[in-house]
Amino acid sequence: MSSNAPKVGFVSLGCPKALVDSERILTQLKLEGYDIVPSYQDADVVVVNTCGFIDSAKQESLDAIGEAIKENGRVIVTGCMGSGADADRIKETHPQILAISGAAQYEPVMQAVHQYLPPKTEHNPLIDLVPPQGIKLTPRHYAYLKISEGCNHRCTFCIIPSMRGDLVSRPIGEVVREAENLVKQGVREILVISQDTSAYGVDLK
Repeated sequence: MSSNAPKVGFVSLGCPKALVDSERILTQLKLEGYDIVPSYQDADVVVVNTCGFIDSAKQESLDAIGEAIKENGRVIVTGCMGSGADADRIKETHPQILAISGAAQYEPVMQAVHQYLPPKTEHNPLIDLVPPQGIKLTPRHYAYLKISEGCNHRCTFCIIPSMRGDLVSRPIGEVVREAENLVKQGVREILVISQDTSAYGVDLK
């Protein structure tokens, strides 16, 4: 950890798919020279990745945002509660938040971090190395591999399509390269995840 690097705290809530979103954001932050810190007190800004699947998860997300605001005061919100009526609820409950974006919206998160905590210009990516598999929040022996985002089904009991949109499959070559990278780094178990794994690729035909 570099003592003069901008420091980001991170709270990740929800399912493995949200965890992968968090890993991607954390990896990009590290690539750009940010330090990830484990406490509110040490962070210059805090990112909260929310879950909006059921009411108890929504309340947990609202509580986490409130705690981050109380302990730090500079909070960026993203994730499944970051769009639609849930986003309105967050802004109404916690108007102090700096920015808000929806699930898997990596660029808006990074833009908000850049706006409120610009990266240091002297960051050297050749020295501040990030592992080839990126930042992982799982134990070393296993990792999640997300192969697609969203779902084309409109089940009456499920809110996923309204939060994460229609099915978007990752190109097979990209998926294979990520899997190979994980194996090279010592991962022994790869857990393939998505909203609808059996539908992978139907949008690519």
